[in-house]
Amino acid sequence: MNSIENKTFDKERALYNVRDTIVKGCTFAGAADGESVLKETRNIIIDSCTFSLRYPIWHAKKYELRNSKLDEKTRASLWYSDEGIIENTDITGVKALRECKDTVIKNCRIESPEFGWKTLGTKISESRIVSEYIFLDAMDIEIDRLDFKGKYSFQYVRDMRITNSVLDTKDAFWHAKNVTVVDSVIKGEYLAWFSEGLTLIRCKVIGTQPLCYCKDLKLIDCEMTDCDLSFEYSDVEADIKGHIDSVKNPRSCRIIADSIGEIIKEESIIESNAEIIINKTST
Repeated sequence: MNSIENKTFDKERALYNVRDTIVKGCTFAGAADGESVLKETRNIIIDSCTFSLRYPIWHAKKYELRNSKLDEKTRASLWYSDEGIIENTDITGVKALRECKDTVIKNCRIESPEFGWKTLGTKISESRIVSEYIFLDAMDIEIDRLDFKGKYSFQYVRDMRITNSVLDTKDAFWHAKNVTVVDSVIKGEYLAWFSEGLTLIRCKVIGTQPLCYCKDLKLIDCEMTDCDLSFEYSDVEADIKGHIDSVKNPRSCRIIADSIGEIIKEESIIESNAEIIINKTST
């Protein structure tokens, strides 16, 4: 491979369509304030570089981004790029990673509103992400050991699996389809309304009014803390360890818990046929 090392670039499309090249120790910043410095690159390795320019990596194919830093001026850093590996890298610019395919993210620290929108085939491990809107309308996602903080997360996602993670978020998984979360903590409000095919296994759910208007919802060996008005109008199979603050008008299926503070069956506009079992005593 060719090599470009220890240089500074600030002009528009400075390394446009670079191919089969290692870009190492370079700085992308300067008075020219040029955009799209690495647009349309092919088979490149970006190692130990710093970025402070807009739209740096667009339409790239087969790229690696390692040991680098993309600061808050690096707006929309990775769009329309495929077959990427991002490792040990800090990203703090807005709207990072959009409409990208087959991206692997490992040991990264990311702070980016609107992260991961409309992506396909993203894999994340051992990372920390802060994002107000993460993975809107994205597909085929695998996440392991993620420390996440956000607000309106994973909305309209399809085909996602999350393991061993902590998700501190509100309004997560709205309208999501075919999502499985295992051995994780999910903290927030109004969890997963209107979702279809959501399965939680050995998870801890924390927060008000979770899991309403859901179809094909399953909770297996889970805990629920500070969860009131749960399961309204949902089709649910739930096996809960411990206490649920309250359950309101579940639509169908079965809920098992050690105790439930209140079972609310009033003002329902949909017939409720769910079976609720407390300590093996049917209610």
